[in-house]
Amino acid sequence: METILNSMLLVFVGEMGDKTQLLALVLAARYRKPVPILLGILVATLFNHALASYLGVFVTGYVSPVVMKWVLATLFIGFGLWILIPDKEEEFKDTHHWGAFLTTVVSFFLAEMGDKTQFATVALGAKYGSPLLVTMGTTLGMMGADGLAVIFGHKFTDKIPMTLVHRIASVLFILFGIGVLLGF
Repeated sequence: METILNSMLLVFVGEMGDKTQLLALVLAARYRKPVPILLGILVATLFNHALASYLGVFVTGYVSPVVMKWVLATLFIGFGLWILIPDKEEEFKDTHHWGAFLTTVVSFFLAEMGDKTQFATVALGAKYGSPLLVTMGTTLGMMGADGLAVIFGHKFTDKIPMTLVHRIASVLFILFGIGVLLGF
């Protein structure tokens, strides 16, 4: 349960104001079909984060526990600092006319490639060694954060200062990195 909760919490707060959350806002405004968009986010996230968490577990087989501890701590602290750099809303153009679901699956999967939540999922997979539980937790975190964006749209993001959310997420990631170093 700790694996799921920690994975969910870190990704939920890390996703606030992230480019994929902004993409969820754009898709919700463009299509005005929350159910296919949420299902598309779910499918893309499950696939992307399953690959990422399995990669994290795979890497642990080739790196010593001491080196892995320092790498994980550095990654989590680095994510904490990276979160302080806000993502910019990118123009979204649907030139393929695939519909809300398929457009969401493809755009979300590609947007998550190299994103901080994907790297965090790799690190969580390495830390916990349980790709299924990590994928469940990170997917719940993504669905929570991006679901809020899809359902409540700008009403939610306009009322909560994203700089505060980024700072809280940053502190959580840095504390998680310190916890790795201290053996928590």
